[in-house]
Amino acid sequence: MSLTPAVPDGKRPTLADVAARAGVSTALVSIVMRDAKGAGATTRERVLQAAREIGYRPDARARLLRSRRSRLLGVQFALQHPFHADLVEGVYAAADAAGYQIALSAVAAGRSEQRAVETLLADRCEALILLGPQVPAARLAELAGQLPVVSVARRLRPSGSGSGPEVVRTADDEGARQAVDHLVALGHRDVVHVDGGRAPGAADRRRGYRTAMNRHGLGAHLRVLPGGPTEEAGAAAARALVTAGPRPTAVLAFNDRCASGVLDVFLRTGVTVPGDVSVVGFDDSRLARLAHIGLTTVGQDVSRLARLAVGRAVARVESGAAPAAVEDVVPPRLVVRGTTAPPP
Repeated sequence: MSLTPAVPDGKRPTLADVAARAGVSTALVSIVMRDAKGAGATTRERVLQAAREIGYRPDARARLLRSRRSRLLGVQFALQHPFHADLVEGVYAAADAAGYQIALSAVAAGRSEQRAVETLLADRCEALILLGPQVPAARLAELAGQLPVVSVARRLRPSGSGSGPEVVRTADDEGARQAVDHLVALGHRDVVHVDGGRAPGAADRRRGYRTAMNRHGLGAHLRVLPGGPTEEAGAAAARALVTAGPRPTAVLAFNDRCASGVLDVFLRTGVTVPGDVSVVGFDDSRLARLAHIGLTTVGQDVSRLARLAVGRAVARVESGAAPAAVEDVVPPRLVVRGTTAPPP
């Protein structure tokens, strides 16, 4: 083997560097890296060992671009949502199993959904998976006319043309009904819902809460407080409950972040959970699973949502079919932990 030194610091190793290290031609290194025929077992191992020694890794994206396929799925997610982090992890696993790579683009306080999508389009993604998109439905339909688009965790009304983004979502209304059923079974009657405002899924969860309360004959106890998907929104609603009253015996929050804001205010004001008030979240995000929180919540099947989203995107890419505006609705499940108990 050649005693050529390793590549200098700061320089990315190339095929030529591997060839020099292994004492073979660049063409032979290319054959080995493409796993093509033309290299013996001993030579192949020598080349791979040389690559490992100098830290060479094939540029899979560049190779795909040369073949006029990127095999990239673009994923837009909200940086501040723990539930989106769980979804991204599931999308990575599903995409890897399908032979695709993922390009991530975050939505943050200073970065709009439009900017996030533009970045993914510039990366030559073959399909977009949008987690909880909030742009107008017309914009989503416009994007779906350019490339396959899968909207995750947002209900979309079917377009008159029958085309548009495909949808993968949880049955949010059913999740809220499960939460109310659980609280009523514990003996609660005065159950307040802190809603999600205009966030994706908020209208369905609000409707599910109202439906369940009415079904249990508790229509007179219906109370929906303005809220949102953040800790701050939950905290504001909890302060209103503590200061303005009357205080309920149970709170169903829009999501786990909102619920954590409720829990924080209750803790600071001496309201015990679940002794004085039971609290239920939604999502079963990593936040809910923290040992010191132990939040009862409505779990979304993250793995299934991710598999369905990737499967829809890949099927559209591979078939080249026109958008069909298909909707997959995944049932939720109640996860009971330590923030719910019978009322005092």
